Amino acid sequence: MSTLRTFGSAAGAAAVVGGLVLVATPATAADTATVSVLHGVPDTPVDVYANGERLIDDFQPGTLTDPLSLPAGSYDLALFPADAPDGSGEPLLSADGVSVPAGANATVVAHLKEDGSPTLTPFVNDTSAVPAGQARVTVRHTAAAPAVDVRAGGTPVIQGLTNPNEQSLTVPA
Repeated sequence: MSTLRTFGSAAGAAAVVGGLVLVATPATAADTATVSVLHGVPDTPVDVYANGERLIDDFQPGTLTDPLSLPAGSYDLALFPADAPDGSGEPLLSADGVSVPAGANATVVAHLKEDGSPTLTPFVNDTSAVPAGQARVTVRHTAAAPAVDVRAGGTPVIQGLTNPNEQSLTVPA
C-alpha cells in the first residue's frame, strides 16, 4: 500500500485526493473542491473506489478526468485491478482518511516513483492571476526517472526537478 501526502490549507489552497466522488445531494460552491485525476501508471487499467464504492470503471493509463466538483469531507480511496468483481482484497494503491477541503483546486496523479513503484500524489493547482501578457506553466515530474532538467530554447529553465515534485514559471503569453 502507498502512503499519500496531504497539504494544509495555506493561502486558501489545499491538496485534494478523491476527485472521483459522486454525491446524491447537491453542495454549494463554498462547500466544494475542484479535482482532476490523471492515470499515469503504464499498462495498468484500474477501477477506482472512494469510501467503498466503485466510481470509475476501467480507468485507462494516460487518461485525465474532466475537473470534478465534489463536496468537502474525508475519503478512503483505493485502486483495484480493472474489472475486479468488487472492492475487496488488496488494492494496488490506497489512501485512507484523505481530507478534501472546500475551495481547493487540485490534480491527483496515479504514477510511478523513481524506483518504479506506483503511488498517488496530489498537486495543488495555482489558479491565482498572473500579470497581463503573462502565462503560468507548471511542470510536474511523475515519471519513473531520476531528476530532470527542463529546457526552453536550449536554455535550462528548471534544473534538478525530482519525482514527485513540481515547479511553476511565469512566462510571456
